[in-house]
Amino acid sequence: MSINKNFLQFLPIIFHLISLTVAKNISAILYDVSPFIKVYKNGTVERLFGTNIVPSSFDPTAKVLSKDIKISPKLNVSARIYLPKNANCKLPLLVYFHGGAFFTESAFSPTYHSYLNSLVAKANIVAVSVNYRLAPENPLPIGYQDSWLALKWVFSHAKGKIGNYEAWLKKYVDFGHVYLGGDSAGGNIAHNMAIRFGSDKSGIVLDGLFLNCPHFWGNKLIGNESSDPKRAGVMESIWVHAYPNSTGFDDPLSNPGLDPNLSKLGCKRVLVYVAEKDILRDRGLYYGKALRKSQWDGVVEVVEIKGEDHVFNLNLPNSTKAKNMLKQVALFLNQGLVKYQI
Repeated sequence: MSINKNFLQFLPIIFHLISLTVAKNISAILYDVSPFIKVYKNGTVERLFGTNIVPSSFDPTAKVLSKDIKISPKLNVSARIYLPKNANCKLPLLVYFHGGAFFTESAFSPTYHSYLNSLVAKANIVAVSVNYRLAPENPLPIGYQDSWLALKWVFSHAKGKIGNYEAWLKKYVDFGHVYLGGDSAGGNIAHNMAIRFGSDKSGIVLDGLFLNCPHFWGNKLIGNESSDPKRAGVMESIWVHAYPNSTGFDDPLSNPGLDPNLSKLGCKRVLVYVAEKDILRDRGLYYGKALRKSQWDGVVEVVEIKGEDHVFNLNLPNSTKAKNMLKQVALFLNQGLVKYQI
């Protein structure tokens, strides 16, 4: 078979045009939810931060041990467990859900590893940091389902030895004093786990719920949400792409103020932190008001941190306000009297 010489001389040009077409298709953005992720038309997901991980370890400064465990290898649901090195008795338990707009971060990131080490040391508690699967590859409600699976696994240790058994939980956890907590999207998850917990008959008593700048939203903008259209657009884009099959921004999972089951929140104490410069500030304040107006039989305190932005304590852990906040959360986790002012 002979090939026309005229055709051969055009091959480099043809290959160049093909490569440009392929490159264009690869670089074509399907949607952009900066500063969290970019998703390309070829299916590539680019996470803009929160992809670094650190191994579990012994932290000599905090004197806290940590280790990782697979809760469901099949579903890739896991957790990092934290224990004070000198633990010699049963301690309160915090089950924590990380933030990251449902798209980024993990229980193994440097940010959350450092924060949980500090909080466990300060409060003298055991902590389980849940690693749920992320959107958009695993769109909500998968993250909620993973988180509930993790909770059920943790609580199963109160009933006796189980197949996927973790000795630290069985030996050191006082299941009479259990708390849920989370920041941003993790705060949203923690709240929704507490709502589901209210209807659960596990026999576990949930002492309290701690939310840091929780990610809630709604169809009708409130307070400072309309003052920054660009940032408000990012908040809306997060929910649209993290949970494309939801009923919208007023879905009870997004807008607990419209949840008919809000009064069933499964604990009696709630501590919420909001930041003055955060676009989610007024939604957090509204959450506190909605809880008080519901038939929920509990006490909620909402603390506004002046001059700070979204989850400032994770970004500036050594600031005076962040250290004071850490002390207050530690008091809350030990049922102490919290001074609701930073």
